Amino acid sequence: MRIVSGIQTTGNLHLGNYLGAIRNWVAMQDAMAPGDDCLFFLADLHALTVHQEPASLASATIEMAATLMAAGIDTDRAILFNQARVPAHSELAWLLGGTARMGWLNRMTQWKDKAGKNREGASVGLFTYPVLQAADVLVYQATHVPVGEDQKQHLELARDIATKFNLDFGTELFPLPEPIIPAEAPRIMSLRDGSAKMSKSDPSDMSRINLTDDDDAISSKVKKARTDPEPLPEAMAALAERPEARNLVTIYAALDGRTPAEVLAEFAGQGFGAFKPRLADLTVAKLGPIRDRLNALLADRGEVAAQLRKGAAKAQALAAPTLRAAQDAMGLQVD
Repeated sequence: MRIVSGIQTTGNLHLGNYLGAIRNWVAMQDAMAPGDDCLFFLADLHALTVHQEPASLASATIEMAATLMAAGIDTDRAILFNQARVPAHSELAWLLGGTARMGWLNRMTQWKDKAGKNREGASVGLFTYPVLQAADVLVYQATHVPVGEDQKQHLELARDIATKFNLDFGTELFPLPEPIIPAEAPRIMSLRDGSAKMSKSDPSDMSRINLTDDDDAISSKVKKARTDPEPLPEAMAALAERPEARNLVTIYAALDGRTPAEVLAEFAGQGFGAFKPRLADLTVAKLGPIRDRLNALLADRGEVAAQLRKGAAKAQALAAPTLRAAQDAMGLQVD
């Protein structure tokens, strides 16, 4: 098994990012058998589909790598690297650009959503980045790719490109990667508005728990989170019209490794005056060690960069034979 997955290079990560994505990567790494590979990359090339300030992009890449390491990604067991350090991604993407079809890309839902009515003003990269996504996994001959609901279409495109390439050039170079559908990630909402996702772009810092928050800040944000005056019920169905209460129960369950129903079985009938302090203590206990490791890693950004270079060297070694084979199949190697 070879798992390949990428994540955007966004800074200032919060509790929602950790519970929604990062924790799944750690679980995949920990479940790998000897001889299997996990490759996790920071998608800095994909970030270029919109304008990026160079210093900010470089800083965010280091911060994301440090966050993954702090959360449990072990660079001796998994291959962690930033995409731009492995030229094979870009090189194979160009080769696959001759295989992919305009009609396929025009149908991509995210292209339609992100470009909106301003398609003429959108970057070429925004249109073609699904081809780079295909190269991201095909260059490693990935067998499995974790996908959320919004990425299923992109994996199907990668499979279509692989199939057409193999047929066009009479080869069996690219296996068709299978999706891994992770256990449903908890949807973490704003602490100030239970109808909106927790987001770093929210102007209120009280709406989110940042992974860099100290213990006092975490505790204060949980205790000041918006709620309602009603006690907690016995079943989640009773929280359907209580989004803030449902959100806090969801967070508690996710952090404690329990189901929301199990949490309600313990706290049913109690008000938030009793529930919030317990949630605050749990959140501090779970996030505090991650924050401390993150701060220690960010105190030596050069070492984080060195770990990315180490991962990139391993990734390039895995990618090179596939890229060479693709070039051979296309008649590009004439020595």
